[in-house]
Amino acid sequence: MRRHSGLDIPETIEDAGDPATMALIVYDMQAGVLRQLPDDGAEAVERVSRVLTAARAGGYPVFFTRHMSLPVRLMGTAQLRTAMSWQHVDSAEKVQSWFLRDAPGSEIVADLAPRDDEAVFDKLAMSAFAGTPLEMALRDLGVRSVAIVGVALEIGIAPTVSHAVDLGFIPVVVTDACGGRDHTAMQRVLDDFRFSGDALLTDIATITPLLEQV
Repeated sequence: MRRHSGLDIPETIEDAGDPATMALIVYDMQAGVLRQLPDDGAEAVERVSRVLTAARAGGYPVFFTRHMSLPVRLMGTAQLRTAMSWQHVDSAEKVQSWFLRDAPGSEIVADLAPRDDEAVFDKLAMSAFAGTPLEMALRDLGVRSVAIVGVALEIGIAPTVSHAVDLGFIPVVVTDACGGRDHTAMQRVLDDFRFSGDALLTDIATITPLLEQV
């Protein structure tokens, strides 16, 4: 930990990992999202579960996100363009709302079910901060760093990490607990994180003992 003008500047996972100032974000671990991964995302669920279990044992605040869809009737230009691209259809008339609020595919998978003392924020955008109360909730708790796990690294976690930095948070990316489909794109994201130096990168084996022993 470095100090400057009375400020603590975290340099390592240990520096950033105080449960009084770090929270865990579990990103989009929904049934309908995980179905798009090999084995319905079983490996991602197991890896995220290890970090979540450790964070709970250490008393860290936990926030889940869920990606939601608008009914097609309420989708505007950007939502329709994105849906057409993801669903590989050539007209807006063929778009479907995959993640409506009460749809089974929108639910967090049972193995990671949020507890009563954990929050779930729904979002339309890729960044977990865009259009959600997440920033306000974190600041109100005095959180300065956020550990991030979930899926998909190359689609939603990457912009969440960048947005966190822009808001003044220190992202801690648990690289092997962040899943996805496009491994080339995932590696490119990790390379970008290393190049920019804004995020701290770690892995399950390193962070779980730190979380548990607090």
